[in-house]
Amino acid sequence: MELRKYLLPGLVSVTLLSGCSLFSGEEDVVKMAPLPKVVNQFTPKMVWDKSVGDGVGDFYSNLHPVWQDNTVYAADRYGIVEALDANTGKQKWKVDLSTRTGFFSSNIPALLSGGITVQGNLLYIGTEHGKVFALNSSNGAVAWQTQVAGEALSRPVVSDGLVLIHTSNGMFQALDQNTGASKWVVNLDVPALSLRGESAPATAYGGAIIGGDNGRVSAVIMNQGQIIWQQRISQPSGATEIDRLSDVDTTPVIVNGVVYALAYNGSLSALDLRSGQIIWKRDIGGVKNLVVDNGRIYLVDQNDRVDAVNIDGGVEIWRQSGLLHRNLTSPVLYNGYLVVGDGEGYLHWMDTTDGRFVAQQKVDSSGFQTQPVVAGDKLLIQAKNGEVYAFTR
Repeated sequence: MELRKYLLPGLVSVTLLSGCSLFSGEEDVVKMAPLPKVVNQFTPKMVWDKSVGDGVGDFYSNLHPVWQDNTVYAADRYGIVEALDANTGKQKWKVDLSTRTGFFSSNIPALLSGGITVQGNLLYIGTEHGKVFALNSSNGAVAWQTQVAGEALSRPVVSDGLVLIHTSNGMFQALDQNTGASKWVVNLDVPALSLRGESAPATAYGGAIIGGDNGRVSAVIMNQGQIIWQQRISQPSGATEIDRLSDVDTTPVIVNGVVYALAYNGSLSALDLRSGQIIWKRDIGGVKNLVVDNGRIYLVDQNDRVDAVNIDGGVEIWRQSGLLHRNLTSPVLYNGYLVVGDGEGYLHWMDTTDGRFVAQQKVDSSGFQTQPVVAGDKLLIQAKNGEVYAFTR
């Protein structure tokens, strides 16, 4: 039987297309660490909260808010997209991208999944049905929609007049930014079993750097759709299918001609941007996006340890192990602190110098799945039930 993109990050469940079980016997249950006891040094202030549709429920999704020109844009899986005032949370406009089937029938959900990108006067968002929408940022009107090569699980990235999409079947596709017309498609190859998620590309100097489910990082010339180098940073190994997973689902980070990338069951690697040659590797695996700032890399590994390592050589500066298996989001830097959400709906604030907890707050009982977003002086985060929260420190 063929397996495609059905293993969730965090290894919550495995589903085969035929519906049978992948493993014999009972699955191992990973125990979530108890909530660490934190004496808050400050209390972040919730400025507003706003419900946007029904969220994503128990489905894996990369939906999270984005921000531009004092407007926050957020969506739910069903197809609701809203524009909110960044200061008050008040709705500016709302559209429904679900498909109408008739007066007496329920609409077919759009299954928005890839995350929202805003660039200029357009928003871009992909779906599990393999569509990409471009919406007018001033009123939500559909400017164009295009069918792409597969489920659009990655966040669209706009660069050099192109909208770049990485689909669940390993296709890396470029669309015309203004019309949605397909410009080129590159096959990055996929193994039989992989995590449900795709790397969004990082762009620089006319090239797109992207991770693949085969454990490789690839560089593609954007005006031609041609691969110029590939480098493997994770080698499948081990006795079980899970042990052999090697996806690079994180978005690479490019700083001063060096590409930093993270693989599941693989390594944190620094690669030369021009050649793809490995500069250094560190034995850390994960699927959450990196933060690179002021000579440091901050990351959440596959066991939900939070690490800070030096940008030169990957030497560990500190490690915070108090949130093991709490299903953390990707980290974000906000007002000098490192912030993550967890699957129980807590926000955890850490000191960047040593990783100690400085604040903790329960925000939403449905839990968090996608990373917090910095919007000017505010920190935004969207819960699995669709609620969007804005905080200040």
